[in-house]
Amino acid sequence: MYYLGIDLGGTHIACGIVNNEGEIISVCETPTKPERSYQEVIADMGQSSLSAIKKAGLTADDIAAIGIGIPGIADNTTGRVIFCTNLFWQDVPLKDELSKFIDKPLYIENDATVAGFAESVAGVSKGSKSSVFLTIGTGLGGAIIINGKPWTGAHGVASELGHLTLEVDGIPCTCGKDGCVERYCSATALIRMGRETCIAHPDCALSKAVGGDVKLLNAKIIIDLAKDGDALALKIFHRYTRYLALTINTIISFIDPELVVLGGGVSHAGEFLVNAIKEKLPHYLMFKTMPYPDVLIAKLGNQAGIIGAAMLGKIVYEEGKFDYAH
Repeated sequence: MYYLGIDLGGTHIACGIVNNEGEIISVCETPTKPERSYQEVIADMGQSSLSAIKKAGLTADDIAAIGIGIPGIADNTTGRVIFCTNLFWQDVPLKDELSKFIDKPLYIENDATVAGFAESVAGVSKGSKSSVFLTIGTGLGGAIIINGKPWTGAHGVASELGHLTLEVDGIPCTCGKDGCVERYCSATALIRMGRETCIAHPDCALSKAVGGDVKLLNAKIIIDLAKDGDALALKIFHRYTRYLALTINTIISFIDPELVVLGGGVSHAGEFLVNAIKEKLPHYLMFKTMPYPDVLIAKLGNQAGIIGAAMLGKIVYEEGKFDYAH
């Protein structure tokens, strides 16, 4: 059997056909254009799905189930998207609309959870019984995998790791709270730290790298200068990785997974990032003489959304329902 995985993002839609082993057979993509109505966006999802099926040399009868990763939250008892902020969606009947094009058992999940699940099925954490995935980009998303399945809790919010409180009365977060992990461990946070440094040191290498226009500063510039040994960039980087190490220590304290996996744009720093975290992490551990999770870089990249969504669809098909981590 084959499974359809749909990665619905704010800028593009990727639809792929995946086999039982988690291998992508074909992919079709199209721009999201979120300014349009949800009906138009979902129609493009349907058409792209049918194109991916045709491209794979299959028919709709060969597709057992569908999984969809969304930048938001859904209710799988109704197949409705509760909200997708980036798409301006609220209470959208995704399953009903998509069934006009392809009607199969369907499961919808948050995109970070989908990516983390993909890594556990076909990526760097394959073979582990438990892992935590952190996707570090504009924000910070998370996924908790227990016994080979995503765990999102009784109310669907257990993997919102970016909104754990890291600092009391800290930097205000877009979620309405203060001091969230996302405000200190995302790419946005790293850029903020870099801009603050440029303002305080207008002649620094960071400022020169962007011609004095701090709006042009990005995470890669900061990390690249840190790799080159620039003192101020290294100071920012070590402050940033301390926050990440503290966050991972919190995760270890209440989940104690086998592995912690880092994905997203910042993870492209690779071993430079991982080594800095591994150097700091032991200082924060409660049980310093006990084993603790390894920290690894995700390897599936942009394929994770399709693979993870499709494999969630597979679980729906095989079990008839999705029974979280039991």
